[in-house]
Amino acid sequence: SLLRSSLNGSLAARRKMAMIDFIAAILILLGSMFIFVAALGLLRMPDLLMRMHAGTKAGTLGVSLILLAVAIHFMTVAVWTKALITIVFLFITIPIGAHMLGRAAYFINIPLWDQTVVDELRDHYNKQSHELE
Repeated sequence: SLLRSSLNGSLAARRKMAMIDFIAAILILLGSMFIFVAALGLLRMPDLLMRMHAGTKAGTLGVSLILLAVAIHFMTVAVWTKALITIVFLFITIPIGAHMLGRAAYFINIPLWDQTVVDELRDHYNKQSHELE
């Protein structure tokens, strides 16, 4: 990267690079942990809507942290731009996609967990016309 090539072999430069690598490693570790939590949520949650919630929230954050680690490690404008655009794209599209899938699942009567307490759509959804009122 540009930063790595501009630094000479001085002790200060090596410490700076070690700190950058350490921060990138921590971000990769945190991102991996969030992705692992998302995978556990997919396995452990009792119904589709809860699984989607676990997968989208934790998975989006995990991938974003890993992309930030990549950007910090390579430290170029091109990589930073691509990483930030990808993160923004993920934060916009994943919740919208999950909302659309969850709504479609509700409309085709995918069963909710038997201990679900609140169903806010029940009184607003017309099962004959498939429209919200």
